[in-house]
Amino acid sequence: MKTTSLSRKLLSQVLSVYFVLTVMVTLIQIAAEYVNAKEHIAGELKTLQKTFSGSLTRAIWELNTQQAVTIAEGLLAIPMIEGLVVRDENGQIITEMGRQIESGDIDIQYGTEGATLEENQSGLFGYTFPLIFEFSGRATQVGDVTLISSRDVIISRIEVGLYFLVGNAFLKTTVLILLFLGSFKRLLSEPLTDVTEQIDAFDMERLQQSKIDYPFEEGNELKVLTDAYNKLIDELDVYNQKLETAQRDLIEANNKLDEHNLMLEQEVAKKTSTLSHAMLDLESQKQELERGRNELRDEIDIRRRAEDQLMSKHKELERSLRELKQAQSQLVESEKMASLGGLVAGIAHDVNTPVGVSVTASSFLNDQLESLKTKFEDKTLTPKHMEKFIADAGESLGLVSSNLKRASDLMNSFKQVAVDQTSDAIRTIELKSYIQDVIKSLQPRLKKTSHDINLTCPADINMRCPAGAISQIFTNLIMNSVIHGFEEIDKGQIDITVNQVDEEHISILYKDNGKGVSADVLSQLFDPFFTTKRENGGSGLGTHITYNLVRQTLGGEINAESELGKGLSFVIDIPINTQVNPI
Repeated sequence: MKTTSLSRKLLSQVLSVYFVLTVMVTLIQIAAEYVNAKEHIAGELKTLQKTFSGSLTRAIWELNTQQAVTIAEGLLAIPMIEGLVVRDENGQIITEMGRQIESGDIDIQYGTEGATLEENQSGLFGYTFPLIFEFSGRATQVGDVTLISSRDVIISRIEVGLYFLVGNAFLKTTVLILLFLGSFKRLLSEPLTDVTEQIDAFDMERLQQSKIDYPFEEGNELKVLTDAYNKLIDELDVYNQKLETAQRDLIEANNKLDEHNLMLEQEVAKKTSTLSHAMLDLESQKQELERGRNELRDEIDIRRRAEDQLMSKHKELERSLRELKQAQSQLVESEKMASLGGLVAGIAHDVNTPVGVSVTASSFLNDQLESLKTKFEDKTLTPKHMEKFIADAGESLGLVSSNLKRASDLMNSFKQVAVDQTSDAIRTIELKSYIQDVIKSLQPRLKKTSHDINLTCPADINMRCPAGAISQIFTNLIMNSVIHGFEEIDKGQIDITVNQVDEEHISILYKDNGKGVSADVLSQLFDPFFTTKRENGGSGLGTHITYNLVRQTLGGEINAESELGKGLSFVIDIPINTQVNPI
């Protein structure tokens, strides 16, 4: 079987990691050197602006092209400049020397100190600065100069440093490899080879002479290994001694077994005679069994009659269960009607206010009209009286119109919700506007509080479902939060988030920031008649009705999550198109 050296494998992994890190660090250092050199060259190019811009500006201003060319040749003689372009104020090139950037790349939008040309694919970069001539206190741009350098200039500047970085990394890597090779050979390879040779010399007949003898350092892993191996040999030696003792005991046991066999044969003879007597006893027991079988038949008849009685009791229980379900349905219907009654009372109270304001405004307008009629008949009507009547009439009609519209909105939102809560008819609803109508119909109960209800729902979700079920679900959840969750809380918040999961299902997350419920209460939350407000008139049917509406009427799923002090949330998944399933 081919073996792999552990030390070589470990050494190769360590050196591979070190090599990768060394290459990465060296590349980062080279990149840093390159960037620093490029920034330094860019700074020198900017410095040249102060040195040559004055003379070059005057030469262009005086239209001395030969002098401008001479100055450009002087600039080109600088080692870091590989090319330049001098242009006049119209962008026309005066002189162009050395390596050039594409003409389209020097369309410069100048700042206060010129513009830097970024390095292109050919490695050229540079700096462009305007030539400003000041005359009689006025500054005029007479042209611009573009100084061009390249990647080759940067590399020539950092070439020695690059050789030093690479050589330093190579030297450190070589020294480290030699150091690791020597250490691994001395501390791991040679000791492992010696231990392996001693283990190969193992002799079962000479266990004590097969122990490993090697001067390992205290606490060394190989020391632990050899100690464990030597301990195993000592235990094997002890087991061999115990095995020899067991063999001797086995021989003695075999001798005793032969003696016992003789005794057993004698016992068998005695038992045979005893067995004959036992057969006679069995015959008598058979007769006893016959009598027992007859008694068992009688007992079966008795149990059969008892079973008939149990079946009649079972039918009575089924009848009682049907009656109980009917009573439960009546209680659920009563709860719905009670909820609808509270809704009617609240809407009636809220409608009464705008109607009363409208009656008052119309009465005032009628009085003003009678007064105007009297002044007209008495011929005492003046433009001032007419102007006052028009103003009062406009204000009164505005009050009548706004308050009647408010009453109409209340009645429209109440009318469909009230009809839906008393009917299981399937119809198509636009979910977002319908939930808004339900919330609006609850405003009479919510207006005395400072609680906020936030609805997040896409406007394009259309459901075909029993609308009354949707209305009853949100009514029960919101009133449950107001009555139970926001008890002793002045300002609560309810968040309703609706998302369309796919073409057939939607998900509703209902969450309040109320006082929450304990784990014990949460486990019984959907049980019928379970309430923590029994003494305050609670029926315990609100969440139970909600559960049945979601599961049975809409064919969906509902789950609740809560912790004390962290509010209560419901996750509801229902299909977009449902059929009526009676509760």
